[in-house]
Amino acid sequence: MNMPRFNMNWIYFLVIATLIALYFSNEGGIVEPRPTIETTYTDFQTYMDKGYVSKLTVDKSQGIVKMYVKPEHIRDVFKQGVENVGKDPYVSIEIGSIDKLETFVEEKRAEQKFTGKLNYESQRGNSFISNLFWSVFPFLLIIGVWMLMMRRMGGGGGIGGGGIFSVGKSRAKMYEKGGDLGITFKDVAGQAGAKQEVQEIVEFLKNPQKYTDLGGKIPKGALLVGPPGTGKTLLAKAVAGEAGVPFFSMSGSDFVEMFVGVGASRVRDLFSQAKEKSPCIIFIDEIDAVGRARSKNPAMGGNDERENTLNALLTEMDGFGTNSGVIILAATNRADMLDSALLRAGRFDRQIHVDLPDLNERKEVFAVHLKPLKLNDTVDVDFLARQTPGFSGADIANVCNEAALIAARHDSQTVGKQDFLDAVDRIIGGLEKKTKVMTQAEKRSIAIHEAGHATISWFTEFANPLVKVSIVPRGQALGAAWYLPEERVLQTKEAMLDEMCSLLGGRAAEELFIGHISTGAMNDLERTTKQAYGMIAYAGMSDKLPNICYYNNAEYQFQRPYSETTAKIMDDEVLKMINEQYERAKNILTEHAEGHAQLAQMLIDREVIFAEDVEKIFGKRPWTSRAEELLEAQMRADAERMAAERTKQLEAEAKQQEAENGQKALPDSTEEGKEEKA
Repeated sequence: MNMPRFNMNWIYFLVIATLIALYFSNEGGIVEPRPTIETTYTDFQTYMDKGYVSKLTVDKSQGIVKMYVKPEHIRDVFKQGVENVGKDPYVSIEIGSIDKLETFVEEKRAEQKFTGKLNYESQRGNSFISNLFWSVFPFLLIIGVWMLMMRRMGGGGGIGGGGIFSVGKSRAKMYEKGGDLGITFKDVAGQAGAKQEVQEIVEFLKNPQKYTDLGGKIPKGALLVGPPGTGKTLLAKAVAGEAGVPFFSMSGSDFVEMFVGVGASRVRDLFSQAKEKSPCIIFIDEIDAVGRARSKNPAMGGNDERENTLNALLTEMDGFGTNSGVIILAATNRADMLDSALLRAGRFDRQIHVDLPDLNERKEVFAVHLKPLKLNDTVDVDFLARQTPGFSGADIANVCNEAALIAARHDSQTVGKQDFLDAVDRIIGGLEKKTKVMTQAEKRSIAIHEAGHATISWFTEFANPLVKVSIVPRGQALGAAWYLPEERVLQTKEAMLDEMCSLLGGRAAEELFIGHISTGAMNDLERTTKQAYGMIAYAGMSDKLPNICYYNNAEYQFQRPYSETTAKIMDDEVLKMINEQYERAKNILTEHAEGHAQLAQMLIDREVIFAEDVEKIFGKRPWTSRAEELLEAQMRADAERMAAERTKQLEAEAKQQEAENGQKALPDSTEEGKEEKA
C-alpha cells in the first residue's frame, strides 16, 4: 500500500497549531478574562440598595466601575452558581461623573447598605505595553521552544551538523591522523599474536605494493574477540596511531535510534564519508549491539530496526558497491551472539582473539603500568605476575593504581611489595571490614571452616597451593583461603575432583568439629554444583553419561537439548559426585583432626596465617606442584637478596668505622681476613 511516510514534523506542527488555537480562543488562560456581565447605572443603584456589593473599583481613564458581588448574592445577580462564574466575579458599569458616584456611595455608606471600599485604578499609561506583551509573548515562547527542540535534536549530530535534518548522519569521530591519539604498539603490552595480525594491516596501508605484487588483497575487516579488559580498544587505538591514515571511531550503540530508518542511514553515511577519505580505517566498538544474530529477538518480532541496520551494514561491507581502501575493525566480547553473515570471509576476513594474558604477558603488562609509580626494592615483577592469575590488562592497571593509593594512605614515600599484595586482596576479596563485630562462637566457626579448606588443599594432590588463610571479613565474605592456582591448559577429572573436595572442606569441618552446619558455605556449594554440572553435562565426565556434551549455543532456547530422563540421570550423577567428595573431605579431616584443631586455634589467635605456618603443623606437603616450586624459588631468592643486602650494609659500616678510626682494612687476600670480615 502506498501509505505516506511518518514524519515527526507533523507532530510538532499539530502541537503548535493547538497552542495557537487555545490562545486565540481564550482557553489557555494567557489573556486576562473580560468582565462577567455589563449592566446599567440604574441596576447598579438597585444592587447597592439591596446590599449586594462587597467593594467597588473605579477606572478613571475609561469611566468604568467594577462592582464586586458578595458571595451569598452571586446567584441573585448572575443567575449562576460560584462554580460557573468564579469566586470573585464583578459587574461592569459605565459612569458619567465620578463626583456623583462618590456622593452616591457616601449616602449608601451612611445608610449601612455599603460597607466595602472604594478603590481607584488608572492603567492607561501601561495598558498598551501590557497588551502588546501578552499578545507577542506567547508567540515568542512557542518560537523559543521550537528552536530549543531543533537544537537539542540536532546536538551531537555527527560530522557536518544540520540540526534535526542531521539525525541520520553518522556520529563517528574522525581523526585525520590517528597519531593524534598518542598510542602506538609500544603501549600495548603482551598480546604478541594479536599485534602481529593487526600489524600486517598497518603495513599494507603503508606499503601496499609489497602485497599487491604477489596478487594479495588487503583484508576487508578484522574482528577483535576477547574477554572484557584485555585491550581490544587499546589495540584499535594503536592501529590508528601506527597507520597514519584517517580513522573513524564509533560504538555499535550509536547506530541505534528511536526513529525508524536512522540506523541504516547512519551506516550509509559512515561508509560514504569513509570512501571519500580512503584509504582509511573504520572502528566499531561493541559491534554486538547492532550485529546480533537475526530472528533471535525475544520480543517476538517487535524490533525490526536493529535488523534493518544490520542488513545495511552487511551490504556496505560486501555488497555490489566497492569499498576499496576501507578497512573495518570491530571489537566484541560476545562473538557467539553475532550473525553468521557478518562473520563470513569477505566481511570480517580475520577473527583476532585477544585472550587473558599468561604469566609472561602479565610481566609485560606490569612493566608498562609500573613505569609512573615510585617503587622500592621489595617489588618483584615476576612475583606480582604469579600472584595475579586470570587478571586482565585492566585488572592489572587497577592493581597498580590501588597499590599507589594504599601506599599514599600509609604516608609512604614509595610503593612496596606489601602494598601490591594488599591491592590484590582488595580487588579479589573486597574491602577489609575491620569494624564488623562477631561473637566468639561465630569467629570460631569461621576459623574451623577456613581451616577445613586449608587442610583439604594441603592433602590433595591437584589442589592449588595455599598462600594464606584469613578470617578477617572482606566484602561479602567472612573469611577466605588464598591460593596460587596453576595455569593449566587442560583440566583433568582428578584435578577437578580435588578442587571440588577442597571447596567442600569448610562445610565438612563444620559438621565434624562443631556439630551443626551454617550458611557460610553457600558460595562453596554454588561453585561445587556448577562445576559438577559442567563436568557431567558438558565435559562428558560421568559414569552413566560418558563422552556426551549437551552444550547448546542457541541464544534464546526455550527447550533443553536433552530429555527429562537424561535430566534425571544428570541430577543423580551430580548428587553422587558431590556426596562422594564430601565423604572424602570428612575422611581427610578425621585423619588430620589434631592438626586441623591447631590450625583453627592459630587462626583465632592471629586471624591471618600463611603457608609456612601450615607447613609447621602438617609438615611438608606430600605433592609439590610447579607453582609451589616457583613460590619456594622466589622465597629463596628473596632470602638470598636480603642476605646480600645485609652483607653490603655490614661492609659499608665496617669501612666507615675503619675510616673514622684511621685504621687499615684487613686484606681480603688472607683467609683470616676473609673470615673476620664475614
